[in-house]
Amino acid sequence: MKITLLVLLFLFVINPFASISQTAIFVKNDRGTTEVPFAKAAKTATKIIIDGNIDEQAWFEGVSANNFWQMFPTDSVMAEFQTEIFFTYDDENFYVAAKCYARSDQYVVPSLRRDFRAGGSDNLTFLFDTFNDQTNAFFFGANPAGVLREGLISNGGSGREDFSESWDNRWEGESKIHDGYWACEMAIPFKTIRFQEGSMKWRFNAYRFDTQLNERSTWFRIPQNQFITNLAFMGNLNWENPLQKPGKNLVVIPYVSADLSRDFETDATNYSGNFSIGGDAKVAITSGLNLDLTVNPDFSQVEVDRQVTNLQRFEVFFPERRQFFLENADLFGSFGDTRINPFFSRRIGVAEDTSTDLTIQNPIYFGARLSGKLNENWRLGLLNMQTADDEENDLPSFNYIVAALQRKVFARSNIGAIFVNKQTFSDRDSETYNRYNRIVGLDYNLGTIDNTWSGKTYFHKAITPEDVDKKFAHGAELDYRVRQFSIRWKHSWVGDGYNPEVGFVPRKDFFQMRPEARLFFYPNNDKVVQHGPVVQAFWLYTPGYGNTDHEVRFRWEVRMRDNTNIEAEIKNEYTFLFDDFDPTRKEDYYLPAGTSYSYTNFSLRYSSNRTKPFSFRIEPRFGEFFNGNRIGVRGDFTYRFQPFGNIALNYNVNRISLAEPFETAYLYLVGPRIDLTFTKKLFLTTFVQYNSQIDNLNINARFQWRFKPVSDFFIVYTDNYFPEDFSVKNRAIVAKFTYWLNM
Repeated sequence: MKITLLVLLFLFVINPFASISQTAIFVKNDRGTTEVPFAKAAKTATKIIIDGNIDEQAWFEGVSANNFWQMFPTDSVMAEFQTEIFFTYDDENFYVAAKCYARSDQYVVPSLRRDFRAGGSDNLTFLFDTFNDQTNAFFFGANPAGVLREGLISNGGSGREDFSESWDNRWEGESKIHDGYWACEMAIPFKTIRFQEGSMKWRFNAYRFDTQLNERSTWFRIPQNQFITNLAFMGNLNWENPLQKPGKNLVVIPYVSADLSRDFETDATNYSGNFSIGGDAKVAITSGLNLDLTVNPDFSQVEVDRQVTNLQRFEVFFPERRQFFLENADLFGSFGDTRINPFFSRRIGVAEDTSTDLTIQNPIYFGARLSGKLNENWRLGLLNMQTADDEENDLPSFNYIVAALQRKVFARSNIGAIFVNKQTFSDRDSETYNRYNRIVGLDYNLGTIDNTWSGKTYFHKAITPEDVDKKFAHGAELDYRVRQFSIRWKHSWVGDGYNPEVGFVPRKDFFQMRPEARLFFYPNNDKVVQHGPVVQAFWLYTPGYGNTDHEVRFRWEVRMRDNTNIEAEIKNEYTFLFDDFDPTRKEDYYLPAGTSYSYTNFSLRYSSNRTKPFSFRIEPRFGEFFNGNRIGVRGDFTYRFQPFGNIALNYNVNRISLAEPFETAYLYLVGPRIDLTFTKKLFLTTFVQYNSQIDNLNINARFQWRFKPVSDFFIVYTDNYFPEDFSVKNRAIVAKFTYWLNM
């Protein structure tokens, strides 16, 4: 507890100094003093036609956002080809338009699929911090072909894990290619997003990827050592009049689905069918607070998880993809850290198929989720869900309750509290589950005005029926980042009795430390943009055993001007085994419990320029592995046939030679994937995953027709085979229809 108090005291001490200049016209950072730019949206009574022409006079009544700065390949000059953004609004929508000037009309558009990734294509993305909290934001984007993307940014946007493209909502956008530039126009209903009623200002930024120059640029100047979506670096979008709460905002999204499946291992002759009706509803309680309801939800259209080769002793983390859980997901799921998380929404409605080790659905009867902003300083989240009884896996019907409350403090920091309750009211006796499991926790998240300092500290307590000690988890992280270097300290402590059944905690009973240091060099040449060394270490101590794991890495990273990336790494590991363990999961032999191993290996990584029609990533690895050796290579090959999609091959191949009595093991994970986008409304994704480690060959095809905004028809086909003789394990086909109704 002394560690926790010291960390909290230090974080509070440095915060006030970081917030002094938050209302000033200028912001100080490690690049000097930066003026905060502003744009202005004037209200219009003119109808705006969304066609990519930007010819209505209303676009030019306000103040445009221009003068973009380069962020890549350098961050010290203006963008070579500029971008100009215009704003206007009426009672129902706010409108955004932009002209993106370019060298030629040879743009890169990898596919016509909505929610494309920004890297490797021409595009422009707008970020709106509607509550001016520098913590959460909505983003909307488009490319020259008029393909749209939208999503959410959380936790200040300082890392890839804070960026989600899975959120979906109703809005309109179009692009058009002109002589010397491409243009886009968007109409975004005020009902689509959450904001503070009476607002006169939103924080705003935009970033653009220009593939012809291999250039990335932003409206607000962002240092190159920061993430491009970092919400610490934003200008202001001013409104001519205070924004009013939109009218009645109720959305109903019913669905109808039917499926046909057969489990060939238990019944090779009969198919089982199912017809299901259900739906979701979205109710705007206030302009910042939303109520999500679901009855008999069906997530069959969600793309299946990518399989992985697992050579570690612990569970692998897969992200949440289901739409119901996504808006304000950080309010519930960002407590603790990624490996010590008290609430992980995938624990609700997802179970494990014991025959294939793949995830399967555990039906949910109903659910309700109230989440959002109470005002600029307070956020609230309440969730309640009821799952079905699953006799096959010996699981009763469970009720899940999660309550989260967050209070903004200082410039970009917040304090959060969480309560998680999992409980069954079944009178069935079983040794496989507890009748209840509860977690209470408190987190403090640090973010200074220019993101020089960031971090967090937390303390969580488990309330369970087991009579055990140390039912707690604690952690702290502190990151200092400037232009030339960054240093990070992270530690965590998980007690032996800490068991969050609705969380993600792969191991217990340990104290660990994870320091890290980086140097950034910016050479003045035409080839290399940035390079430098990275030193990372990890020590884990187990009570009664001492140091049971450690890892020391030294890596050199190189970013090239042509968008290629190179890494070289040497890593030393030490592992003490508490239980018998087979790293290959293929043999009848085990490395015995109570033994320890020290081993060193090397790896290289090369990622080519993704703006080219053919791109690839290759990562060879070789060296010692426990009491033997490992040679492996992983990566991908991708060919783009613009703009109708791409063909990719993901691979991970390992040769593991352990000491006798083990035999040499060859592990193959190969995943060819074909992504076809016939139009901006018609998509087909097909992939095959062969995984020798779990002896499974999976084929999955997903057809999607978006016949109206946020209204879809899906057909999903899945097969699982035994690779040796291609005999079928199970097979299923699902058809689903969803429709978005504004009431």
